[in-house]
Amino acid sequence: MLGIDPGSLVTGYGVVEGDANRLVYVASGGIRTRPSDSLSDRLKVIYDGLNEVIARYVPEGAGVENIFHSHNVQSALKLGHARGVALLAVVNAKLPVAEYLPMEVRKAVVGTGHADKEQVQKMVQLLLQHTCDRGYDASDALAVAICHFYSYRMAERLKRLQGGR
Repeated sequence: MLGIDPGSLVTGYGVVEGDANRLVYVASGGIRTRPSDSLSDRLKVIYDGLNEVIARYVPEGAGVENIFHSHNVQSALKLGHARGVALLAVVNAKLPVAEYLPMEVRKAVVGTGHADKEQVQKMVQLLLQHTCDRGYDASDALAVAICHFYSYRMAERLKRLQGGR
C-alpha cells in the first residue's frame, strides 16, 4: 500500500506491505520541490515523482491524506493543488484510492486523533520495526499507508463475510 502526505514543497510517500499477521516497511521518502519554482512546475515534479514511486513499487492501492484545515488560505490552496496532483497520479495508475483526515490517520496508528508528529513517527517505527529517519513527511505518509492497509484489509474481510456483495 502507498500512503501519500501531500505538500507543495515536500510530498511524503510511504510504501508498506504485509498480511494478516505482519506489516513490513518497503520504502519512504519525500518528493522535494524548489520554493523558487512556479506552482505549476512544482506540481509537475510531484506528479512525476509519484509516478516513479508507483512504477517502482507497484502498490495495490493508495491512501491520500485529506486537508483538515489551514489558517492560511494561500497555503490551503497550494496544498489542495498538491492533493489533486497526487490523486491524479494514483487514479491514472488505476489504483484504488481512499482519502483520510489527519485525525483518522493518527487514531488508526497511535490510538488518539490528537497525537503529534513525533508520536506518530515513533508509533510508525514500532509498527514497522524500522527507523523512519527521512523526516515527518515520510513518517506521516507511512502512517497514511498503515491506516489504508488496515482499512483496505477490513473492507475486503467484510466483503467476504457478506458473500462478496
